[in-house]
Amino acid sequence: MNNSVSIKVYHGYGHTHNLVVYGNAFKFKARTVQQYSNNLFTNILYLLKLFILKPFPGLRLRLTFHDQVVYQTSEYDGFFKFEFKSSADVEPGWHNVKVEALDEQEQVLATCSSTIFVPHITQYAFISDIDDTIMVSHSATVYRRLRELFIKNPRTRKTFTDVQLHYSLLALSHTTTDQPNPFFYVSSSEWNLYDYLVETFRFNKLPEGVFLLNQIKMWTNFLTSGKTGHEGKLIRVMRIIAAFPNQRFVFFGDNSQRDPFIYASIAEKYPEKVEAIYIRNIVPANKTTTVVTLAPAKEKGIKICVFDSSSEAMAHSRAVGLIAPLERIEGIEKVLN
Repeated sequence: MNNSVSIKVYHGYGHTHNLVVYGNAFKFKARTVQQYSNNLFTNILYLLKLFILKPFPGLRLRLTFHDQVVYQTSEYDGFFKFEFKSSADVEPGWHNVKVEALDEQEQVLATCSSTIFVPHITQYAFISDIDDTIMVSHSATVYRRLRELFIKNPRTRKTFTDVQLHYSLLALSHTTTDQPNPFFYVSSSEWNLYDYLVETFRFNKLPEGVFLLNQIKMWTNFLTSGKTGHEGKLIRVMRIIAAFPNQRFVFFGDNSQRDPFIYASIAEKYPEKVEAIYIRNIVPANKTTTVVTLAPAKEKGIKICVFDSSSEAMAHSRAVGLIAPLERIEGIEKVLN
């Protein structure tokens, strides 16, 4: 176990006038090395170690972005958030950021680097749930959800057929490879699983994006991972929308839990900000309720697709112009390979 102070900084996002960076501070955190094993006990031990930690509240932190320095203090659970305005215009793309933990004498206790994503002002932005929208998770059933976590590692977790192709086409559609459309991955899973999820997404070649997860948990709550925070999920989505006043958003979720209601409530309040809502029909018995829930959004002109497969969702995206014909998409060879 690592008993020294450490910090974890996650991908940030924003634009020149509103940049946001999240992270967690720890008094100690178990060392973890992912072995990508199919052994049940190896995977359980790795996952358990992600929850063996002690948050560091009240820790002074210093962020450096280009030539700009910003200070912050971690909250009661070790979580911290930097929200600031850049002193100079920020070009679209990924930008490096560094965060340092400081003691009372301003000596550096720990350092962590990450990146901030700034999209082009004219682009769409995509907000997607993770469990049962991108990855097969069985999140509505405790036993099956835990079984997926325990018997799989980040590189063997199953994603839905064609979801990678669909998201990659959306990332490149109506733009260029050097300025992809931004993706935000919002989940009820805890920040403990951040590295696990990033590895799963990169291994499956999903678009690089910003993750917004739920409050970090201790090992005593390990078995309830991913089972709380649906109200917090709504707040996280609303914060993204508030951070990007010039973007129109496309939402992806599933109907196993609360996604249709969350997205419908946002569409009711900000119809001008929502371009489309896609809901994977994970629970066929919920399809009628899902369609009824989203009907008011459809009446406001928002495009709605309740789909059984990603190929069906892709056909809808092409029909409504969210993705162009393949031959018109710059960098399509990279997507198909």
